[in-house]
Amino acid sequence: MSQVKNVAVLVGSLRKESINRKIALALADLAPSSIKLEIVEIGDLPLYSEDIDVTPPAAYQAFREKIKAADAVLFITPEYNRSVPAALKNALDVGSRPYGQNAWSGKPGAVISASPGAIGGFGANHHLRQSLVFLNVPCMQQPEAYISNAGNIFDENGKLAERTQSFLQSVIDAYTDWVLLQLRTHG
Repeated sequence: MSQVKNVAVLVGSLRKESINRKIALALADLAPSSIKLEIVEIGDLPLYSEDIDVTPPAAYQAFREKIKAADAVLFITPEYNRSVPAALKNALDVGSRPYGQNAWSGKPGAVISASPGAIGGFGANHHLRQSLVFLNVPCMQQPEAYISNAGNIFDENGKLAERTQSFLQSVIDAYTDWVLLQLRTHG
């Protein structure tokens, strides 16, 4: 039996009751046994500054080590003003520095965006993908995952709507297959 692959999950929303965090937790439950999803917190990272990177804060060091230790990365994000939330962009910057020590490089990734709006975070999804190209994170192309009307996908007990659960199952299954292929071929 092959070793379980560790996936660092970054949730763009810092809100405790975030829809995106709930989706991340649901995906962890739906994930096949060959991968393990773990949310890596980003809310306590100081804003990136090269000035403080000379003697990096403990939060930078711990975050970079978690990303380096992961086999793959999964981003689940809302859309703020047609882009990614500032905390998520900051996490990308912290993980990519100091120059030449990019913790993201080569890790298979995927982007899922969710929004109460009708277009499901399309802008954030694509802005994030642009940054991931530069960071050398190969991103799963299909299935694309834009979850619209996300405020209605959980019932009052926190249970996913069947249609959404079925969709998320197809996404996490495809992602798992893609990660395993990428790691076998390039890892």
